[in-house]
Amino acid sequence: MCSTPQGVAHSPRRSARVGASDESARGARSEAVVKRRVLQAVVGGAVSALVVSTAPVAPVSAHGSGHGGNPGKTQVTGKAVYRHLEAFQRIADANGGNRAMGTPGYEASARYIEKNLRQAGYTPQRQYFDVEAYTVDTLEVTVPGVELAPVAMEYSSSTPGAVTQELVTPTDALGCDAAAWDGVDVAGKIAVVSRGSCPFTQKAVTAGEVDAAAIIIYNNTMGVLSGTLGEITPGSAPAVGVTQAEGEALVAAIGAGTVTGTFNLQGSVQTQETFNVIAETRGGDPDNVVMVGGHLDGVEDGAGINDNGSGSAAILETALQLAKSSKGAKKGHPNPGKLNNKVRFAWWGAEELGLHGSNHYVADLQANDPDELENLAVYLNFDMVASPNFIIGVYDADESTYEAPVVVPPGSAAAEKAFTDYFDSIGQPWVDTEFSGRSDYSAFIDAGVPSTGLFTGADDVKTPEQVALFGGTAGILLDPNYHSALDDINNVSKEALDINSRAIGSVVASLAYSTEAINGVKPPTKHKHDKKKHPKKDKHKKKGPKDKGKDKGKKGPKNKSKR
Repeated sequence: MCSTPQGVAHSPRRSARVGASDESARGARSEAVVKRRVLQAVVGGAVSALVVSTAPVAPVSAHGSGHGGNPGKTQVTGKAVYRHLEAFQRIADANGGNRAMGTPGYEASARYIEKNLRQAGYTPQRQYFDVEAYTVDTLEVTVPGVELAPVAMEYSSSTPGAVTQELVTPTDALGCDAAAWDGVDVAGKIAVVSRGSCPFTQKAVTAGEVDAAAIIIYNNTMGVLSGTLGEITPGSAPAVGVTQAEGEALVAAIGAGTVTGTFNLQGSVQTQETFNVIAETRGGDPDNVVMVGGHLDGVEDGAGINDNGSGSAAILETALQLAKSSKGAKKGHPNPGKLNNKVRFAWWGAEELGLHGSNHYVADLQANDPDELENLAVYLNFDMVASPNFIIGVYDADESTYEAPVVVPPGSAAAEKAFTDYFDSIGQPWVDTEFSGRSDYSAFIDAGVPSTGLFTGADDVKTPEQVALFGGTAGILLDPNYHSALDDINNVSKEALDINSRAIGSVVASLAYSTEAINGVKPPTKHKHDKKKHPKKDKHKKKGPKDKGKDKGKKGPKNKSKR
């Protein structure tokens, strides 16, 4: 997934300003975060078995109680989720080292999910769709005196054979628009730009507009730079990524004199069929659906255990525990009568190629079943929830820290608050991460579905302020093994996994009971499935008045989303 910047730290009492770690963060606001409305959600009936209790916590400082905090008590635990991660690792080991789309590892991962769901009483379905898969046929980028290990951008255009040309840089290092190339003789040459401020696609398209022969994008932090352009874009320059050190070496060489390099990239696309895995509870209101998702596929370079085995495993365990929580559930009928709202779980395919699985799901509803799209009360996204040098990040839907570069659907701020209230209640520090749409919630927010999610970090550098909150090491990436062969079972923080897994279980259970704070839909005072209990008749007593129902339920507050 694409990384998102982190900024303001939060505790249960108040918020304290922490500097953003990524220069691409837009408009971090200077004002203090206002007090937020408390989510009025009482977990009752069968759902209470999923969220057993929340232990009381001691008062905390402005930065929270320090890394770790009290995770509360839920049946969704990091220990159980970790067992699923071990299974994903075994699958990768047995299938060429990865779980990427279109590979035996992906198929085996899906079967593992499906087997566990069926055993819990769900009926998982596969939703098939076609995707244009990109293959690098030839890649050679050489510059005398500079050792390079380039990575082709997914869906890059190709060069007309090997191109040997001078390397040039824009006036602002970033190359996001044509103005950055004013006064630079770039036509027919190889552009060298830094990552940051705009998407990779925009840099490649801009380079094409100014007639560059190709573009080299270097990282603005440590680590390999790999990314996707989303699709083949006519007119865009052929693009590769290199490390920050490699890019800085190129820029230094260019500054010292004329530098000539050779760039040869040949890529092709083939149509491949892949699929999403979707399952839902049989109980709950089908007209008010809580949707929970994360991508199942990883990159080809490794097992993808943090990205995104962690989110996939946490969602799976939540589904399993939700099925167990129904008192008196019959075999084959998870939660037949005790959920107010239906819960639908999705494991998306082809996210690493450009969010294709979630995009297809939403587009299919828009085209063929718009009423079902309207039935989605909220979408919760979990992509990378166990980074080794983690932060506990919540998508900043209320824009209290970052001005979102996308339109935030009404209700999203209340959805965010469900998580922040949970963390505050147990004394667990958290930070905002930009509500950017750079993961599988993108299609949902474009369709107006309230959305939120959790994120523990990818290729942003950890700050000293974040270390004070969560522990770890300042000055290195939140996930040093992001999109690499080292994203294996040793690349997860069990602490972060446990914190987030419990949070996911708690919030999903709460929303299965009520989404009133998000969309105004009140929970019913009675379950239509509940059978009335009739006392034994006493022939010597007169028939008493009918019970009109004493428990009307508590009325929750209306959504006060800022957008």
